[in-house]
Amino acid sequence: MKPVKNKVVIIGAGMVGSAVMNSVLTLGLAAEIVVIDNNINKAKGETLDASHTTSFAYSPNVLLRVGDYEDCTDAQIIIMTAGPSLKPGETLDRLLLAEKNVSVMKSVMSSITKYTKDAVIIVVTNPVDIVTYLAQNHFDYPKEKIIGTGTLLDTARLRRILAMKYSIDTKNVHGYVLGEHGGSAFATWSLVNAAGIPYKEFHKLLGSKEPVDTDATLAEAKDTGLKILELKGYTSSGIAMSVSRIVKAVLLNELSVLPVSTTLDGEYGITNVALSIPCVISSDGISQKLEVPLSENEIAKLNVSANNLGKILDDLNIRK
Repeated sequence: MKPVKNKVVIIGAGMVGSAVMNSVLTLGLAAEIVVIDNNINKAKGETLDASHTTSFAYSPNVLLRVGDYEDCTDAQIIIMTAGPSLKPGETLDRLLLAEKNVSVMKSVMSSITKYTKDAVIIVVTNPVDIVTYLAQNHFDYPKEKIIGTGTLLDTARLRRILAMKYSIDTKNVHGYVLGEHGGSAFATWSLVNAAGIPYKEFHKLLGSKEPVDTDATLAEAKDTGLKILELKGYTSSGIAMSVSRIVKAVLLNELSVLPVSTTLDGEYGITNVALSIPCVISSDGISQKLEVPLSENEIAKLNVSANNLGKILDDLNIRK
């Protein structure tokens, strides 16, 4: 069935799923938002609470409701947030988390594919690169229609940190965090600039005496998620807005270039692993994967990410 324009299905009504629902609602682009969760009462409470915001001026009159997988039949976008996440104080066992959420993703994708292979699927569940690979390569679903949030939030954090340090609008800072959404993520310092000013010139031209400390800046960007987890018990706002950024690009066919996770097919000499590189996002999903110019050192770091993720895929016995 042809997707209904601006119908969004969110799978999972937990902290992230509910934040995504509210963020997508605030965008004013969705006509219908359907929430699916095993805890039906939680889903009902979230949609009921959010539905009352539509009474206010400048709030879109969106239909919010609880549904089931049959609602995927005519969805334009499906957002996957279900599955356990890291809790404060827990040891980060990525393989254990991967095993649990691979199982969840298998169940979810099996349910989705009963009803559609036309919707764009945005994968949020961690470890996002592993789960994205599974979804793209094991269910005969068009790969370009599955997008992992990947390092989009890491990139936003890096840009924000630099913008705050040098007192400029975050949206004028450019550059990416690429690779794994995890420990081996790296910043493309060869591309980082603010309004065309290379990062090495920030302290000279942007009114600060301190040059960019690349190691400390990247570490802060990568550690922010764990810091938020320790402080408030979970992360939600940043990832919700990251998802909404992708949703907007799809719904408006923006052709925006965003760093998202997808299976590489020879880009930078890497194959058969999903990780983040800049991609063109359209109404069809990922319409193009871009091999932006990287330094030799950065390409080496991308390969480190690929090897790390490949080992997990092999340990889980899901790499084709």
